[in-house]
Amino acid sequence: MNILTVVVPASLDGVRVDKAVALMADISRSSVNTLVEEGRVQIDGATIHSRRTVLRLGQELRVDRHPEARRQLPEADPAVSFELVHADPDVIVVDKPAGLVVHPGAGHRTGTLVHGLLARFPELRSVADEVGADPDRPGIVHRLDRGTSGLMVVARTPDSYRSLVQQLGERRVSRRYRVLVLGAVEGESGMVDAPVGRSVGSPTRMAVSRTGKEARTRYRVEQRFARPAPSTLLTAELETGRTHQIRVHLAAIGHPVAGDEVYSQGRALPGALISRPFLHAYSLAFEHPRTGRRVSWESSLPEDLRVQLDGLSS
Repeated sequence: MNILTVVVPASLDGVRVDKAVALMADISRSSVNTLVEEGRVQIDGATIHSRRTVLRLGQELRVDRHPEARRQLPEADPAVSFELVHADPDVIVVDKPAGLVVHPGAGHRTGTLVHGLLARFPELRSVADEVGADPDRPGIVHRLDRGTSGLMVVARTPDSYRSLVQQLGERRVSRRYRVLVLGAVEGESGMVDAPVGRSVGSPTRMAVSRTGKEARTRYRVEQRFARPAPSTLLTAELETGRTHQIRVHLAAIGHPVAGDEVYSQGRALPGALISRPFLHAYSLAFEHPRTGRRVSWESSLPEDLRVQLDGLSS
């Protein structure tokens, strides 16, 4: 539909119109600016004329999306680089590099993993069509944050998509991560069981919230370091898959992920050698959709994370 009408929630109170509409309508800010210039954005029935207009809780926001502003289907882009770990007629396993966005969204309409996948596996587009999934996410059943590297599975057929989505829902897909956190973690293992939802103060961030969705992260200590400052290498395993879950959960217990500028509350590893969160999806296992046999893969730490570890000592 071309008409978007919403009552401004608390999470968008005080947010500029261009940012809010870009998030909700999944279009670029430049497209939002065009809508504003053409008089297609209204607040409480009044047309606004500035993209900098600030939204307030309870206002009615109405956006008449111009046909040209509607998102275009992602196109194949062979220039997108990623490692293909496994491919058979049913599933694809990739090792995503840090810095690569998984699928198109606000601010990232080109150059994503999806664009690269379509260049190698054009049939993925029909998977989204048949299962009624978002056409921007053909075959995508789970994702990794832009700054996170590691293993992902992609469904190559509609049946595989349904099987993998069901396995994820039933928590039969195993996803383990190597993660370096700030501080000395108490004990040798633990679990964070706390709901995760949108941050009230910043709608682009997540937070532990009583109104969020259930989320559980298990962790185990692998190695401890004292210099240049206390830090701990963990194996973390997801029982659920919420946006930014590991980063939010570990920050909530006082041990933010090293290199994570969003959730670290200003803390940093002295002399850090990485410019992204130290988070790598190193292990992936699930039941093959066709055979039912348990299959698994592992991925070594990327060079930037290995170099960082080499710079630590106990």
